[in-house]
Amino acid sequence: MTIPSTCTYGVYLAYYLTSKEFPEATSLDYAFIGSLNFSVAMAIAPPATVLTRKFGKRPVMITGVFAQAGGFVAASFAKRIWQLYLSQGALIGLGIGLMFIPSTAVLSQWFEKKRSLAQGIASAGSGIGGLIFGFATQPMITNISLGWALRITGIVVFVTNMVAVLLIRDRNAIVRPPQLGFAIYLLRRYDVLLLLSWGFVVMLGYMTLLYSLSDFALSIGLSRSQASSLTAFLNLGTLVGRPVIGLASDRFGRIDLAAWLTLACGLSIFCIWIPSVTYGPLVFFSLVSGAILGTFWMTIAPLSAEVAGLREVPSLLSLAWTTIILPVTFAEVIALNLRRPNASRPYLYPQIFAGLAYWVAAGFLFELRRVKRRKPSGDTL
Repeated sequence: MTIPSTCTYGVYLAYYLTSKEFPEATSLDYAFIGSLNFSVAMAIAPPATVLTRKFGKRPVMITGVFAQAGGFVAASFAKRIWQLYLSQGALIGLGIGLMFIPSTAVLSQWFEKKRSLAQGIASAGSGIGGLIFGFATQPMITNISLGWALRITGIVVFVTNMVAVLLIRDRNAIVRPPQLGFAIYLLRRYDVLLLLSWGFVVMLGYMTLLYSLSDFALSIGLSRSQASSLTAFLNLGTLVGRPVIGLASDRFGRIDLAAWLTLACGLSIFCIWIPSVTYGPLVFFSLVSGAILGTFWMTIAPLSAEVAGLREVPSLLSLAWTTIILPVTFAEVIALNLRRPNASRPYLYPQIFAGLAYWVAAGFLFELRRVKRRKPSGDTL
């Protein structure tokens, strides 16, 4: 529930951009608030990694549970835009980081041959949560108010995340990962730099697509319910697609498949999203892209093990989270600046921007694939 509740910010963004809830706010304010969910989460990766090494993952993650739920509840009482920055932006981002960062490396410790399949099944859980929130958020806003939509979301994520945190188990006592907050020595490796470059560029496309889709739907004349349902269909694609992709990744190669899926997501933007002007094609695009647009989140841990070895996964992940701070912060801001509100196709430039980002990112993975084929894998204990 860390990511799915955040992915539905696109529904809130569409509502904020077309309402007078915060009269002093601009579209860039709302873009930055959503970006803070991810950027703050990634910015605290180094201290979260160090705290996890010192105190264990459970105390850190429980703190995150309270922070994320508290952010939603606090946002429900916000009257000024700066209050929304602190609550729905920074506090939720803090909670996500404290839960997500310590937990990401756990699955890779328990699986070797089926590592990507396990990650795909786990990632599909975000599709379930996102599907529920995607269909429920707009009706809650419409029928019981924005404030109560935020409060109910806060209560739900508190309960589900607390159960998950209490059940999680790791193998740190056996694997003994160094868990360094900023492993500079890894930056001397070309393959590591390629992996981090992929993450940096692909996030520009990911954030643009994720947060722009609902408002794009409104811009072409669809209703609020149709616009919000696209987010739900996006998560339905995640639910169905990620386990399949995980299985295929273990069979055909993790780097290979991640590269082709990144390329395919860019292709879907140019071939499906840009030409779409009605609800049906957008539903199809949401289902297709939902399965593949979040390839980074699904594969970054298995790819880190593939590139640097299992012991270095937490340290390399910490570098990966730090690397994507800038793109997750500014991608939607760039997209909204590229948007032309009075044009016949307001989102054409943001769509092109997202598609090109995916294609450039794919290039880094294809180069990584070439490099790894020339030397033995680092996937060892």
